[in-house]
Amino acid sequence: MLVIKEFGEDEIAKVYVSEIKGHPIEFAESVAQPFQREDKWVLIVSCLFGCPVKCLMCDAGKFYNGRLSKEEILEQIDYLISKRFPSRVVPVKKFKIQFTRMGEPAFNQAVLEVLEELPRRYLAPGLIPSISTIGPKECGPFLDRLLLIKNRLYPKGKFQLQFSIHTTDIIKRRQLIPLPQMTFREIAEFGKRFYTAGDRKITLNFIVLKDYPIEPKILRTFFDPSLFIVKLTPLNPTNNARNNGLKTKLDPYNQKSISQLVDEFHSFGFDTIISIGDLQENEIGSNCGQYVSAYKSECTAHQRHS
Repeated sequence: MLVIKEFGEDEIAKVYVSEIKGHPIEFAESVAQPFQREDKWVLIVSCLFGCPVKCLMCDAGKFYNGRLSKEEILEQIDYLISKRFPSRVVPVKKFKIQFTRMGEPAFNQAVLEVLEELPRRYLAPGLIPSISTIGPKECGPFLDRLLLIKNRLYPKGKFQLQFSIHTTDIIKRRQLIPLPQMTFREIAEFGKRFYTAGDRKITLNFIVLKDYPIEPKILRTFFDPSLFIVKLTPLNPTNNARNNGLKTKLDPYNQKSISQLVDEFHSFGFDTIISIGDLQENEIGSNCGQYVSAYKSECTAHQRHS
C-alpha cells in the first residue's frame, strides 16, 4: 500500500489516500471532540475499491474496482496504529474500527476474516468494531457468520451493528439506495437473533432529509425498541448529495430543528441519538469518497493533457 496524500489535523480528523494494485482507496481516523485520543479514537477503513451501490448521497459510488483482501484491509489499520502506537498496544478506552469508509462491507467476506484477526493482532482492551450496512438482499450468509463471530469474540457490548435506513418510505428508500435490500421485517427478524443481553442495541441510522419521510409509527410496527436504537444524522456535504439535490432537514447547528421527530420516537419507546460530528470535519472534507473522487479526476485530467 502506497500512501499518496493525507489531509486534515491530528487532533480532529485525518484522511489518507493510498493506492493498492493501482487502485485508489481512502481511510481515515478521528478523535471525537472534546475527547483526547486516549479516551476515544475512531479508525474508518475501506472494504472495497469504490462501491457498486451508488447511494445518492455518497461519493464512493462513482467507481467500483472490486474487493480488498484481508491483508489489504489490515494494512490500513496497521498504518494508522503504527503511527500512534507502534508497539500495537492500544491503550484507548473506546477504540472503534469502522468498516464504513468506501464500500458496502457485506459484499466482502474478508471483513469477517479481519474481525477474526483483530484480537490476535493488537492488544486493545477498548476495541469495538463497527459495521454499517444497507442490508443488501443477498447478505444473509455474511450476517449469519458475523453473528457467530460477535458472540465468540465481541460479546457484552464490544460490537456495534448499524443498518442504514434513511427513510420509512420504501419507494424513496430504493431511490436513495438503488440496490435490492432486506425488508424492514427481515432486518427486524435478524436483529432478534443477533442481539444478546449485554450487547449494544442495533442501530437504525437515518440521514434526516427533506422530502424523505421518517415515520416512527411505521418503524415501531417492525422494530422492538428493546433491541434497536435510532440514530439521526445530518446530511454530509458531499458532491453527490449536491448534484442530486438532496437537502438536510437536521440543521447541524441546531439539534432542536428535529425535536418533534425525536419526541415522536420517544413516544414509541425508542432511544434516540442525534449524531452530529465535529463540523470542522466537513471543512477538512472527511466524508466518504470525496478525496478519492477528486484524486481520480485529477489523474484523468493529467492523462488527457500529457
